[in-house]
Amino acid sequence: MKNILTLILLFISISNFAQSGDALIGTYMTDKSEGMVDIIKKGSKYYGTLTWTKTPGKLDANNPDAKQKTDKLAGKEILKDFVFDGKDLWHEGTIYDPKNGKTYSCKITRDEKGNLNVRGYIGVSMLGRTTFWVKVK
Repeated sequence: MKNILTLILLFISISNFAQSGDALIGTYMTDKSEGMVDIIKKGSKYYGTLTWTKTPGKLDANNPDAKQKTDKLAGKEILKDFVFDGKDLWHEGTIYDPKNGKTYSCKITRDEKGNLNVRGYIGVSMLGRTTFWVKVK
């Protein structure tokens, strides 16, 4: 009986650990309510698409790729390749900033309410900027 209880507790803890990375999945309102991002999982990595912008029909005018300057921002994948580390941190990904057309290294953490701290940086995390995204229910 004791062994069965131990196995059940072990299974529950492994299940919770395996699913906790998916806690990132959802829809978030960006800083200053300028856009909304849907985060999904593809394989073992996480990606985010800008699904709504405050300015409907706004184009990706600052993109360094001339072919993409006429693309609408809504529908653009701005978060790519995030990996969950098992400790409420998603890292090794990138974030595209449509305001300046640049792509930065990025890491994401969650607060106790499920909102995100999204930190874009160059080189090391200390040289960056954090924005706060609110989870949309």
